[in-house]
Amino acid sequence: MASDQMKYIHFEKGCEPDGLSVQTTPVPALRSREVLVKVFATAINRADILQRRGMYPAPPGESDILGLEASGTVEARADDCTSQWHIGDRVMALLAGGGYAEYVAVPEDVLMPVPSGMSLTTAAGIPEVWLTAYQLLHLVGDLQKGDTVLIHAGGSGVGTAATQLCVYAGCRPIVTAGSQSKLDTALSLGAVAAFNYKQEDFSEKVLEFTNGRGVDLILDCIGASYYEQNMKSIKTEGRWVLYGLLGGGSISGDVLSQILRKRVRITGTTLRVRPLEYKKTLTQRFTQDALPLFKADSSPQLTPIIDSVFPFHKAADAHTSMETNQNTGKIVLQIRHEDTGKTLHDEL
Repeated sequence: MASDQMKYIHFEKGCEPDGLSVQTTPVPALRSREVLVKVFATAINRADILQRRGMYPAPPGESDILGLEASGTVEARADDCTSQWHIGDRVMALLAGGGYAEYVAVPEDVLMPVPSGMSLTTAAGIPEVWLTAYQLLHLVGDLQKGDTVLIHAGGSGVGTAATQLCVYAGCRPIVTAGSQSKLDTALSLGAVAAFNYKQEDFSEKVLEFTNGRGVDLILDCIGASYYEQNMKSIKTEGRWVLYGLLGGGSISGDVLSQILRKRVRITGTTLRVRPLEYKKTLTQRFTQDALPLFKADSSPQLTPIIDSVFPFHKAADAHTSMETNQNTGKIVLQIRHEDTGKTLHDEL
């Protein structure tokens, strides 16, 4: 590493996308058992949008730089690291922050190897959404073989990941999305049914598809605006995992009695603020159970769905793209050239 300074994407709290800019800051100092990763790519997440708007600050003690995932190569290790990572290893990781930068410090226990044959740009689309989807289904949602699962925002990164993980687990994913192209993608990934929430009452379609039984599990990133339809869609004693509030967080009316009558289990969950030990366990389970299926010759095969790739200095355009909600899958922010490792912004 030639300098102790690095480029990163700066923002002022509450700014619009055009307020994002490339600036310089010190390379992060390594804490105990951390690895310094030379970042080749990161990806845009809804949490980044909220943090930029001043609504979702980084956890205490973590980097204030945007970015919840990164892929790259090992640049340095803390003296007390005990893992087998070596300088130059191709890695990817879930982050508490710091991904929109040339370098990021990562606890060694949450690093994952980039699947063989996969580019670092594509790998940047794995950590946050695939670990989130795996967590929602297995650690929180208690997924069982044969379950019918209702997945909202089926065209999102988490939605496309959860659909594939459901199929791999022997379950039946039903998705909702707002465009035909997103529904078509979901069906191509193995969804057994896909409904346009803008054109129809998805609860009626779900009940019709399940012969009135309802679904075993709901993955819900919408919240209040979907409450009534979700309650109709879920079976008696079903599980409902709430992991976002894109449709609001306030509900009025006969809420508790509906939950009581159907004996529904509703669990709220987040991932960013979870303790390191939880993230370590999640990473280990995902690495063992799912990561081998990303290899090019695996069967069945899991595939990160990449919608678009923006260069480092076009972070504003990447945020605007997500805010228009037109993407299917991940929006990747490429920091460096895959072959040379040169930062894209240096060419301006």
